[in-house]
Amino acid sequence: MSIANTAHSVVEPSLNTRRLAGSLVVLYAVITMIPLVWIVLTSFKSPDDAISYPPKIVFTPSLEGYCNLFTTRSRQTPEFIRTLGPPQGLCDDIARSRNMVVAGPSNYVPRFVNSLIIAFGSTVLAVALGTLSAYGFSRFRVPLKDDLLFFILSTRMMPPIAVAIPIYLMYRTIGLSDTRLGMILLYTSVNVSLAVWLLKGFIDEIPREYEEAAMIDGYTRFQAFVKVVLPQATTGIAATAIFCLIFAWNEYAFAVLLTSGNAQTAPPFIPIIIGEGGQDWPAVAAGTTLFLVPIVVFTVLLRKHLLRGITFGAVRK
Repeated sequence: MSIANTAHSVVEPSLNTRRLAGSLVVLYAVITMIPLVWIVLTSFKSPDDAISYPPKIVFTPSLEGYCNLFTTRSRQTPEFIRTLGPPQGLCDDIARSRNMVVAGPSNYVPRFVNSLIIAFGSTVLAVALGTLSAYGFSRFRVPLKDDLLFFILSTRMMPPIAVAIPIYLMYRTIGLSDTRLGMILLYTSVNVSLAVWLLKGFIDEIPREYEEAAMIDGYTRFQAFVKVVLPQATTGIAATAIFCLIFAWNEYAFAVLLTSGNAQTAPPFIPIIIGEGGQDWPAVAAGTTLFLVPIVVFTVLLRKHLLRGITFGAVRK
């Protein structure tokens, strides 16, 4: 059968089919967005509205959750509060309305900064090492290449709890427990396997003739890699960076076991935000809402390269 006949034999979906598919996609998107919208709404509720039953959809917005997230408070008698000067800002005013005073800043900001440093640091290292390794596996004859690639992939097959105790004992011995460097190295080692496999597929799609032409023009192998391969693999690098960042940003098990103070990240800290009488749900929701922002921003900034991935590989050898 000729190519023309094959093209004519393709049946286009009907208008009703396209409408049904579009409706299902929109419905799925709405359903998946409901938890995120609910978290954001809860962050603007008062503690009483956050635990009310039935749940309140219409409520009076409040910044108490964000104030409780960024400050620590202590209960005082009304007589003591009256001896103080005027409230020093919105959070102090909210605290005094509940017979409390702001005692100082909370630990959320340092934990958030730890998450930024550890997640982005490990992502940069994992993508850099993964790109070099993927290029080597793609372009050179590596002995036992298939076995090595499978071994690299197999490191992702073990659940974290299977290696958590040995890693904890090793880190405690060498002094990397509760350190940013230790967490960066750990997350890098976990993400390298994913980066190698993803990037090797992208680099395989780049014709070798591009590099050969560059080297004929006088480029070294490394110069050809930097000026020819890397620009062509930008889409794959961006996609890999997002996957690596999502893992490092959301990782919980290792963070709970290996950090307690200096290098503790936001995921273990957010669930233990306690208010008077129990869990401070508006503060938890506020911390979660702010925790989503860097991932959303990072993904939006790289969306151009991700969209280019749709047509990646169209030019082949």
